Amino acid sequence: MKPLKVDMKHFTEQDFPVLDTFFRRNLINCLSGYKSVNLLGTISKEGVTNLAIFSQVFHIGANPPLVGVLFRPHTVERGTLENILETKYFTLNHITEGFYQEAHHTSARWDVSEFAACGLEEEYKDDFIAPYVKGSPLQIGLEWVDRKDLEINGTILMIGAIRELYVQENAIGEDGFIDLGTLGTITCSGLDGYHRVEKIARLSYAKPDHKPKVIS
Repeated sequence: MKPLKVDMKHFTEQDFPVLDTFFRRNLINCLSGYKSVNLLGTISKEGVTNLAIFSQVFHIGANPPLVGVLFRPHTVERGTLENILETKYFTLNHITEGFYQEAHHTSARWDVSEFAACGLEEEYKDDFIAPYVKGSPLQIGLEWVDRKDLEINGTILMIGAIRELYVQENAIGEDGFIDLGTLGTITCSGLDGYHRVEKIARLSYAKPDHKPKVIS
């Protein structure tokens, strides 16, 4: 099938500083494509819970199991980051279509716990200090183990070690692959775009002398 010819808009590094701030923010945030989106749960030493939506969450390593979360510069009060610095523990919770609007609402500047304010329920398991989101089909309990401050723009990379994991059993394959479609996990683009997920295929391990094959 011949690709449809579409005109391409060209931006240069000289254009970026003079673009409208709102336009530039949306444009740059969409460039990395579809991203994972999670609700990050924490609790303060005083017992006040906090819940925030994050799209800057990514795999660091499998042995030991590590996850990275990127935070904006700590130039203003940031309850999620401050709770992690205080208690060291936090949770990541997959979001489904059933509560994505409530999840997005956590990004507002609340002065009370986002759980109650946004209609989401706290869930505590196995004496883990940080709250999970009840109803999330994949829940990860993490302990903060490392921090990297990025000098280029002041953002903060917090690295968490996975201490426990809850996932719907029917979504786990014999080889450990988790079918996110079975879970109903959604994805996001930019700052406010949410999308359903449909798997195309899983492919065999890539080798130079063999074309990958569809395995499921």
